[in-house]
Amino acid sequence: MKIHIATDHAGLDLKNSIRDYLVEKGHDVIDHGAHEYDALDDYPDFIFPCAKAVAADSESRGIILGGSGQGEAMAANRIKGVRAAVFYNGPDEIVKLSREHNNANILSLGARFMVEDEIYNVIDTWLVEPFAGDRHQRRIDKLDENIYLK
Repeated sequence: MKIHIATDHAGLDLKNSIRDYLVEKGHDVIDHGAHEYDALDDYPDFIFPCAKAVAADSESRGIILGGSGQGEAMAANRIKGVRAAVFYNGPDEIVKLSREHNNANILSLGARFMVEDEIYNVIDTWLVEPFAGDRHQRRIDKLDENIYLK
């Protein structure tokens, strides 16, 4: 699977570990940065290119990281066609439901609330969980239509 990945300084080390893990699992990983630590960088500079790439390729997924993952998800969700779900060490059921009910195509992780040895199971679950479709597709269609924003 093609997986786009991005972070700001807060998630740099964890992003690099996740990237390497995904490559070892045979995924095609595109790293949108950050590529070096800069405490003054801004997450939109990395998240927008990642989110746009996921939106342009319905077969791909994205994993983004930040301190909490909240701002990163907000940025990603501004791109039409992106459905970013936030996870920062809650019940694993959250990531399953993000796929099953919302067909989340980006997983936004709170790097300050997770450690490396617990994140791989979450990512593996998120990557294989299928979308249920049916009534949930109708809801996603309404999100993509943006009828309430006009």
